[in-house]
Amino acid sequence: MLDAYFFRRWMTATASAVDREAGRLTELDSAIGDADHGSNLRRGFAAVTAALDEAGPSAPGDVLALAGRTLISTVGGASGPLYGTLLRRTAKALGPEPGVSADQLRRALVEGVEAVGRLGGARPGDQTMIDALVPAVAALEESFAAAAGAALAGAEGTVPMRARKGRASYLGERSVGHQDPGAASAALLMAALAETAAATVGGVR
Repeated sequence: MLDAYFFRRWMTATASAVDREAGRLTELDSAIGDADHGSNLRRGFAAVTAALDEAGPSAPGDVLALAGRTLISTVGGASGPLYGTLLRRTAKALGPEPGVSADQLRRALVEGVEAVGRLGGARPGDQTMIDALVPAVAALEESFAAAAGAALAGAEGTVPMRARKGRASYLGERSVGHQDPGAASAALLMAALAETAAATVGGVR
């Protein structure tokens, strides 16, 4: 079972990954966006880590709900609402249980990703974070590692796409040839999940 400690470690691992990759995320965003994706997420996930340390939530859903609220309140642009929606809707689907199974997490993430799609009006193929999240959640049926791999492949797959949502969509054909920064950061989120699962004693299936 996955408890609150597992979810806190997932958020902490994500914060570390975002901090490490912030420069790359901002570089990706500078080509087709506002050049602030990395710095915004770094600030947001640093705030998430601080909030979790202070509050010490005791259920998986509480961890994600707090993380989502914190991102909404600290991250500018579209990233805060999108990531906040992902985590808060996933938290709602998980409910108040002190421990959840890997399959419960997968099903909850499906709801979270669907909520992100509704909020941004995005579908697979629109060159957004959805292109990383949808295949990742589908691959969770196999394993956490498979989900991370699918997210990375999905992010890389945005390069030949033409953006149809967000600021990048204003570029039209000029958005082709660039990796979507939101998809890249979503891949970091899923990689952190796989890393956390791999470090869990006994492993998680």
